[in-house]
Amino acid sequence: MSSVQGTKKPIDIGFERTCDCPPNHINCLTAREWIQHQIAVWEFYYEKRDIRDKKVHPAVFPIALPAKCIGLFTHRGELILDPFVGSGTTLVAAQDLGRNAVGFDLKSEYVDIANKRVESGEKGDTRQVAFCEEAHDIPKYLEEETVSLVVTSPPYANLLNRRRRNKSKRGNLRRDEHYLTVQQYSANPRDLGTMDVQVYAEAIGRIFAGIRPLLKERGHCVINVSDYWWENRRVPAHVYVIQALQQAGYELRNTIVWDRRNIVNRAGIFGWPSNYITLTTTFEYILHFWNPE
Repeated sequence: MSSVQGTKKPIDIGFERTCDCPPNHINCLTAREWIQHQIAVWEFYYEKRDIRDKKVHPAVFPIALPAKCIGLFTHRGELILDPFVGSGTTLVAAQDLGRNAVGFDLKSEYVDIANKRVESGEKGDTRQVAFCEEAHDIPKYLEEETVSLVVTSPPYANLLNRRRRNKSKRGNLRRDEHYLTVQQYSANPRDLGTMDVQVYAEAIGRIFAGIRPLLKERGHCVINVSDYWWENRRVPAHVYVIQALQQAGYELRNTIVWDRRNIVNRAGIFGWPSNYITLTTTFEYILHFWNPE
């Protein structure tokens, strides 16, 4: 399926529960399954279907991440939204779990990859589709109060908008094929990955303010974001995102740490012996909000 552009009308996609769960349950999990999710430090592993090649996409998360969020905050048959769909990992997770899903991205190449990934998956009674469109325009596509969960990993402001020096890698491993390259999503000035963090936060706030009417009452929103270093200063990107979402009317429910140590191999040494600097690649934030009554 090629990228779909210019439809400018609500998408015909399911959004109602197809399970038999009691109305007050927020998911289809059993009590035994629920207890496995209580710890606020999460760890994930990549599988064969995951895209790891940075030439395909410079920043991907494992299928297990959106799958866990979808399992926690939705029921079978409900609708998932990823406003920065990238390579389509959220759509793949939704397909696996019997949820409908729609994703949007500025870059048509990513949209094509996302749609091809779900086309190759197992077909069921649900639909997963990506559109080439700006996140600000998502309300033109979806009816209000139809989305149960927004789960996404937006660009981390201008983190990638510089030449890679691979400082998180050890010595002789730094000069790999990506050394001194700029692995930016695009040069489009509307791309969040080109923005200073304050401008980025304002844009995030406007985007999610537009998305909020699409969410069901107490619908959930999960955002994966990382802090980063810029010109020798720590940029607390997750704080900017929290403030932007709260100003847009969302309520922060949980702050979760994604422990990435298991996927960081042979890390370099930062700051020794005079300046203590934590290795940012070893953890990221998963911020959980909902749309209050």
